[in-house]
Amino acid sequence: MELGSTQSILILGTFAVVIAVIASDLLDIAVTALLGVCFLLVTGALDGHDLMTAMASGGESLALLFGGMVVVRVLMPTGIFELAGYYFARAVAGSGKRYLIGLILLIAPICAFLPNATTVLLTAPIIIGLARGLGVGFEVPVILCALVGNTAGILTLVGDPATYIVGSSIGLGFNGYLRHGTPGALLTLAAIVPVLPFVARDIWHTQRAPEVGVARRPEIKRPWLVAVSLAVLALMIALFLVGPLLPVEVVPPAAAILCATLALLLVNSTHVEEVERVLADLDWTTLVFLACIFVLVAATSKTGIFDGLSRMLYAQFGTELPVVALAILLIVFAVSAFVANIPLVLAMTFVVKGYFVVSSQMPELAAGAGFGAWPQWTYPAFIGLTFGATLGGGATMVGDSSNIVACGICNRAGGRVTFGRFLQVGLPISLAQLVVAAAYVEAMRWIR
Repeated sequence: MELGSTQSILILGTFAVVIAVIASDLLDIAVTALLGVCFLLVTGALDGHDLMTAMASGGESLALLFGGMVVVRVLMPTGIFELAGYYFARAVAGSGKRYLIGLILLIAPICAFLPNATTVLLTAPIIIGLARGLGVGFEVPVILCALVGNTAGILTLVGDPATYIVGSSIGLGFNGYLRHGTPGALLTLAAIVPVLPFVARDIWHTQRAPEVGVARRPEIKRPWLVAVSLAVLALMIALFLVGPLLPVEVVPPAAAILCATLALLLVNSTHVEEVERVLADLDWTTLVFLACIFVLVAATSKTGIFDGLSRMLYAQFGTELPVVALAILLIVFAVSAFVANIPLVLAMTFVVKGYFVVSSQMPELAAGAGFGAWPQWTYPAFIGLTFGATLGGGATMVGDSSNIVACGICNRAGGRVTFGRFLQVGLPISLAQLVVAAAYVEAMRWIR
């Protein structure tokens, strides 16, 4: 397809309109993406083969996200999250400083394996309740909850759809990502702490009596259900680690589907609640949105624009990989502050892979979806892409779906978070993380 043809202009225009409508919050994100796909189908720019190809490429990410949602939803009525909130309040002991740092320690391990928007919904009541107990505002802590969740998504290959998209496209498995991506992610997570005294000064210096905010210890409902549900979660994490090494290979999406099935079987066999209710509570909006975005990006790739961007990248920076990796990090960081990171990562993965082919550093077949033998020396560019898209999303209110969720929770609880208020918290933290990420990406060429 020629870049200047009527079809390519139609596809690019549709994709741009979809992104603009999503960024301006004029329509529901799923409805907007569906309208874009339907328009391209009606006009003939897309056909059934294109749909099947796009869904085949995005099916693993959707399966991974779906499985994580199911496992979290089964845990919700057990009271385990309320119990975690109780121990969190005890550990805080009336200290604003411990409250903010403890929030990071509470959220990060969960979001390293489970969807961050769902985690924000589950933990926000805990965060707000303790803030009120300490007599401090809850807007900044809830925003921080979203930012920590975003960052924790790059701690593991399965922590965020964007991370999995990039890692799986170059054949970087779960354990491989632990070696090459997780150390940098931990550093960017730690980079939040020095910024806290500036963005949450009042909370940081708050000190109350140790018992303030500590409510009565909640009772666990159905301890046996908690034990079995946690065992399913532990099995899923274990399969992420060792699944690819088993005689019958179990990749992360398969592990997520397997454990989601076990969780639903548990609900169905024990009659704790209806399976239909569990499934109805999942974030179908996000799943439908992602499915449509995979289709729109696949359509955009047909126009040849990604090849053009790859050539521009090569023309501007040549084969100096450290410079290219930093440029990708900075460009993607800036764009992801205003554009949802999933479509951005999908598009830029094509661009970065194309750059290596155009610059003759990789064979032409490397640009294909089935090529997974990417050498380690190319990783800085892909890690820079992952970090830029995720960390940039924390800079503004519209940069990530969990940011919007957090703002909505604050506003419904009686607070007020505007675009400018979010920027006061998100931008300083994201910039501090960007500096650390840039240093790590630069250092990757020396790490073997």
